Amino acid sequence: MSTYQIASAARERRGPGRLRTLARGQAVQLAAGTVVALVVVAAACAPLLAPYDPNAVDPLAVSQGSTGTHWFGTDDTGRDILSRLLYGARPSLLAPALITVAAGLVGTALAVAAAWLGGWWDRLISGLLDVIFGFPGLVLAVVGAAVFGAGLDIAVVTLSLAYLPYVARVVRSTAMRERSLPYISALEMLGMSGPRICLRHLVPNLLPLVLVQATTAFGYTMLDVAAFSFIGLGTQPPTAEWGLMVAGGAPGILAGRPEQSLYAGLVIVVFVVACNVLGSGLSRRLLGEDR
Repeated sequence: MSTYQIASAARERRGPGRLRTLARGQAVQLAAGTVVALVVVAAACAPLLAPYDPNAVDPLAVSQGSTGTHWFGTDDTGRDILSRLLYGARPSLLAPALITVAAGLVGTALAVAAAWLGGWWDRLISGLLDVIFGFPGLVLAVVGAAVFGAGLDIAVVTLSLAYLPYVARVVRSTAMRERSLPYISALEMLGMSGPRICLRHLVPNLLPLVLVQATTAFGYTMLDVAAFSFIGLGTQPPTAEWGLMVAGGAPGILAGRPEQSLYAGLVIVVFVVACNVLGSGLSRRLLGEDR
């Protein structure tokens, strides 16, 4: 048997296995997308789905386990955990969405400006990003809370600033490669202005990368927002929010009543994993990283 025939036979043997791998990957992507969609729908329809007011206190139902009237039990003040999970999805999703959009827009704009202008503009923007990159998001949040007071809005601003370099650095390197391609020079020779080339040609070619970055960053920003609420720098009581629920239910863990922290933490973990799976799938589909 020739070398070509051996290679062809090996490819044929790998074919079904690769198809099965792709099918499993698509199934995982579908499951992740379904999780994300269900959480978004639950947040949007919280007033219709929640059986109780999330802040309604029932002194006769304090720290109950799962019952027919309270499926997920109640917290230490008698508030329904399921209702608080549904309403808590709103700030838990809104804050990461705002952070992702803000960091994506500003980061992409800075990256494109650095790649297009080059020279000392590139060095100035890159140096600024390096300075911001040196400050962890938690440090920025503590400083922001010390200056302006704790709150979800301060957490959004500080985290947007903290995630800015992550987006800008990745997009800048791709924008630099795109800037050096022949079609850019051809458009310049035709007399098209720099801003027009960037908006009509350069930025659209960068959108797949920005989308992949945003999908993955969304999950990580949710973890950070939940962490800030957990330490008291984000959402403030009595607002229902997943990170705040984990913090509020922490004392009950040692007392044998882990329902509030357990359910809130589980929802956060599942949603973040789903975002990461979607980000990986988009990376393969849009950027061709599986080739």
